[in-house]
Amino acid sequence: MDMHTIDAKAFQKLFLAGANRINEQKEYINELNVFPVPDGDTGTNMSLTILSAAKEVEKISNPTIASLCKAISGGSLRGARGNSGVILSQLFRGFTKSVSKADGLGKKEIAAGFNRAVETAYKAVMKPKEGTILTVARGMAERAAELAETDLELIPYCEEIVSFGYEVLSKTPEMLPVLKEAGVVDSGGQGLMEVLQGVLDALTGKVTEIVIPEGPAVSVPVTPAKSGDYVPPADIKFGYCTEFIIMLNKPLSSEEEKELKEYFLGMGDSLVLVADEDICKVHVHTNHPGQAFEKALTYGPLSNMKVDNMRLEHEEKLIKDAEKVAARQREEEALAEEEAKKEPPKKIGFIAVSIGDGLSEIFKDLGVDYLIEGGQTMNPSTEDMLEAIDHVNAENIFILPNNKNIVLAAEQAAKLTAEKNIIVLPTKTIPQGIAAMVGYMPEVDVEENKDGMTECYQNIMSGQVTYAVRDTTINGKTIRNGDIMGIDDEGIRAVGTDVAQTTLDLLSQMVDADSELISLYYGENVTGEQAEELAAKVEEMFPDVEIETNFGGQPIYYYMVSVE
Repeated sequence: MDMHTIDAKAFQKLFLAGANRINEQKEYINELNVFPVPDGDTGTNMSLTILSAAKEVEKISNPTIASLCKAISGGSLRGARGNSGVILSQLFRGFTKSVSKADGLGKKEIAAGFNRAVETAYKAVMKPKEGTILTVARGMAERAAELAETDLELIPYCEEIVSFGYEVLSKTPEMLPVLKEAGVVDSGGQGLMEVLQGVLDALTGKVTEIVIPEGPAVSVPVTPAKSGDYVPPADIKFGYCTEFIIMLNKPLSSEEEKELKEYFLGMGDSLVLVADEDICKVHVHTNHPGQAFEKALTYGPLSNMKVDNMRLEHEEKLIKDAEKVAARQREEEALAEEEAKKEPPKKIGFIAVSIGDGLSEIFKDLGVDYLIEGGQTMNPSTEDMLEAIDHVNAENIFILPNNKNIVLAAEQAAKLTAEKNIIVLPTKTIPQGIAAMVGYMPEVDVEENKDGMTECYQNIMSGQVTYAVRDTTINGKTIRNGDIMGIDDEGIRAVGTDVAQTTLDLLSQMVDADSELISLYYGENVTGEQAEELAAKVEEMFPDVEIETNFGGQPIYYYMVSVE
């Protein structure tokens, strides 16, 4: 590389350095999320998106600009998670389209690449909002174009662009009042700057060692809505086969993972503990399952909890090798899919994103063919969506993202699918997804169903009750770490210290004279008795409104509610 051009080998190194930088800084970016809910995932989503591309880039032994562009665009496109990840993938897509035929990257190519990146990303967002990653990217594109005609050499040129990006980022709180009130800059914009800072550090020689994490990125389970779990038999030693998933408050350090393994081995055997950044799956045979749950709760809320008394059943459900079991499951599902594909495709199929055993059962009962496990703390990628689409043997497939941060990934998957007609209903909450499925009418055609289902989910108000993970002030409300928050479609509406009272306070702002039905979906940290007690108070508070109570089993949120 000279002072005027970046060749293919250098381009490969610079991209990997950017991926490595944001991966190292992802937790810092997560903490910039405005809402203090336990779902700070912008950094995680952007990191997983670029790492998906980095793994493809790293494999190329004799790179060309064209081969690197293909790997960056394709890898990030399929690995995109969350809105921030999708926008990042579109920035990469635009940049690589612009420079893919170049022999090297000079100021002219970089300026053109930035411009195409911004055009592509803005087109991907239906209602672009200023004060976000898009604004930061546009500012740098404009600066790159201005400086391309100057006598600056390549490194000072790139330094000026990155410096201006930080300047634009620092102004995002002035563009979005919610950022100013929370005292943070835009998290997506910060993520973009971390990528470019990594690129710049490698360009200037500040960083020479680049380590891309080994192992697969987080895999979001994609499961047939009516499939069972395969569990091999084994000999009995301890009395209870205990399984659960910890929805981690933060990634386990190597020391924490070691300590957790030692604790479980001290109370049982046949331990399998598999952890990634968001979840930790535990399987252990013990005589004290309650103690295992109590220990796990210190790391985060639990889901998929299961205890089998092996002395009564004369068999246990054991996971000896997580990879082997996963492979067996995939094999069985593939065989089932092949059998299903022999049947003529049905007219309409459904894919929904869900989290929690109870909510998933509701979607199954309403006719959803495949469920993608995911939500606030685990956003499915575009690749996960494509895999789900492949599973469903139907000419037309409705996708219900059920989370505002998953809609773009679903829409991107729809654009990448040619052989099936994909209809993304941009549902932003689980209750909206349920309402949409309730509105499905088998006897009418696809377009009529699209209109009818859309009308159904748009006619409800939805809310969630969760806890705050840090001190902040939003919309004039002072929130302390650990407070209970009631959030509806418009934002945080109620703050308190009691789950039931905060839920009532939230509903008091959602219910009006025209309301006819309130649905309560209680989560994994709420007992049935507590839910019934709350339902009784809601009925007393709103005597003219029908009340439905359902087990949701969702993590993070004590209650999800809908009002229609």
